[in-house]
Amino acid sequence: MVVLNWRDPWHPEGGGSELYVHQVARQMRDAGRQVTWVTAAYPGAPADEVVDGIRFIRRGGHITVYLWTAWLLLGQRLGSRIAALLGGRVHHVLGPVDAVLEVQNGMPFLASRLSGAPVVVLVHHVHREQWTVVGPVLAKVGWFLESRVAVRANRGCRYLAVSDVTRRELVELGVRAADIELAYNGLPPVPLYESGDRYDEPSLVVLSRLVPHKQIEHAIRALPALAEEFPDVTLRVLGDGWWGDDLRRITTELGLDDRVEFFGFVDEATKFNELARAWVHVLPSVKEGWGLSIVEAGRTGTPSVAYASAGGVAEAILDGVTGLLAGDEPDLTVRIGQLLRDPLLRDDMGNKAFVRSGEFTWEAAADTAMRALDAS
Repeated sequence: MVVLNWRDPWHPEGGGSELYVHQVARQMRDAGRQVTWVTAAYPGAPADEVVDGIRFIRRGGHITVYLWTAWLLLGQRLGSRIAALLGGRVHHVLGPVDAVLEVQNGMPFLASRLSGAPVVVLVHHVHREQWTVVGPVLAKVGWFLESRVAVRANRGCRYLAVSDVTRRELVELGVRAADIELAYNGLPPVPLYESGDRYDEPSLVVLSRLVPHKQIEHAIRALPALAEEFPDVTLRVLGDGWWGDDLRRITTELGLDDRVEFFGFVDEATKFNELARAWVHVLPSVKEGWGLSIVEAGRTGTPSVAYASAGGVAEAILDGVTGLLAGDEPDLTVRIGQLLRDPLLRDDMGNKAFVRSGEFTWEAAADTAMRALDAS
């Protein structure tokens, strides 16, 4: 089986999508399937290697990975036809391609038209709002490819959506509802971490890649208003990304360097330790397919605040039960303050978030993916 995803789990810009695909690929490996993952190259990464029993082939960059993938799929397909004609075998870098799991992060690979093998398309979320970050011209091209070309090219393929919101958005684009199955994010075993009590001062935590559409600045800009009631309020930002310098600049311009700490990339133990010690987890992203960090925070008993309009987070958070959903940026500040102010409400939502986090497993996600592949 071949997995197509523009990044791998160790890519400098990797995030929740890569974690999802890696966990599903590992479950497939454990089920006896040979998995080859085609992805973009980046400095220090071998062009071809096997990690965790999964073969990784790295070619091209952010855009050219799609051209390389097309070349590899077409080459393998042509080689297979020549082998059939000659009654022999033709070696190809991909090896046999009996099925393809195409991860569509906005840009489609169009494997259904290139590979000749059954294709299942995994979609975390529709990128309508996020295309704007690449400029008006490229945004129109990207949205056309995602909303028109991909839907037509993949007609008849099985789809996996990580939330019901994503499923509904795909249906709005023209994908048949009967072709879409839900495969929620799972939660791997939480590592041991040295968590003590919650921080003494009111504390917020953000766990995210530092890229524009995550809108981390909304959490930063909430601090001055919150500080009027909670003078010692702090924010810890876990994660890294190319937007990090801009966020640090915003922090300095607002005079908040003493309130905001940027951790950069953190290991799993540090991640869960900080989630467990924070009072509130904030995910101010403009759009998420699901919001894995919400479930991870829930696993430590920490409730979350996010935007109601941000796609799958409206399912990851049960509003008023495991966290709070905000309508806009001022309301985000209000909702955060509501949780900081009320320890009983905060503890109640945190406890319920912990219970709900146990409902999601990678085994279930992988089982759904494998059934979809077998039925294609």
